[in-house]
Amino acid sequence: MRRILFIHFLIIASMSACQRRAEFVVPATAGMNWFKGNTHTHTTMSDGDSPPEVVARWYKEHGYRFLVLSDHNVFTDPVNLAALVDSTFLLIPGEEITAGFRKKPVHINGLNLSQLITPVFDSSLVGTIQKNVDAVRAGNGVPHINHPNFRWAFSQDELLQINNDKLLEIFNGHPQVHNLGGGGWPGMEQVWDHLLTNGKEIYGIAVDDAHHFQGEFAPPRSNPGRGWVVVRAKNLAAREIVANLENGWFYASTGVELDDIVVTPEQIEIRITPIRDFKFRTEFIGSGGKVLLKSESNPAIYKLTGNEKYVRAKVSDSGGFAAWTQPVLVR
Repeated sequence: MRRILFIHFLIIASMSACQRRAEFVVPATAGMNWFKGNTHTHTTMSDGDSPPEVVARWYKEHGYRFLVLSDHNVFTDPVNLAALVDSTFLLIPGEEITAGFRKKPVHINGLNLSQLITPVFDSSLVGTIQKNVDAVRAGNGVPHINHPNFRWAFSQDELLQINNDKLLEIFNGHPQVHNLGGGGWPGMEQVWDHLLTNGKEIYGIAVDDAHHFQGEFAPPRSNPGRGWVVVRAKNLAAREIVANLENGWFYASTGVELDDIVVTPEQIEIRITPIRDFKFRTEFIGSGGKVLLKSESNPAIYKLTGNEKYVRAKVSDSGGFAAWTQPVLVR
């Protein structure tokens, strides 16, 4: 009799589990504001062409709300640029920790650091990446992995083995970074979907990696204004900005602006900022990089079917620019 009751209990429990409705994980962003910023740029403190105050002023004058000066193995203390910081503009301390394995560059940005991080080297490529991520964490900073396709340094196979990292450059504005891949090597969006599909919770950022603020602004030069993030936060504070980057509460862009991203348990709604006569296409993308839905509507809406693992969106405009929302997980 007990055996029959136990089996009956298992059947009911199984039916109950099957009847539970899948739903999107809704971010806790109610009442937050949007802040545009860039987390990767260079000055004369390493290999840029302009001093820190000129670089910071460029971003402030062009409507950015926060900036990380990320020179190679140099820590620039924002205290030295305090005259530029006010209620409209924040400088977050950072560094591009610049290591390598054999001839492969390993560059890890550290955000909101308190001091210089010395690059770490290891006997393997994965070990070198991991140890520099760990060094940023040990320095109470937030790491993001820079331009894996620069000099074809490392692939999705290495990235899948890295732990304790949440941010990855999917767009880098430097002309020598191969964002789209080539010759059988995957582009960064493909890499991103490979990592997500294999269970790695990671968010895609766009950056300038600018070096050239003087002279001509042209495709072969590493100029500012090519890639950025727009982060949701309660206020313009360094700790909150970097924490919410790691929460995935932001979108990345090369030019497309979004009014809002509204997530409910049942749907994702992308509200695109209109610009003159530009037209937009939104692709909702799931596991394996599969396009689940294309929409030319504004707002673009995706309704959950229950079969998804995650859903992210890419909004492209008729001028060739794009914005990427972060993956919304399904539970």
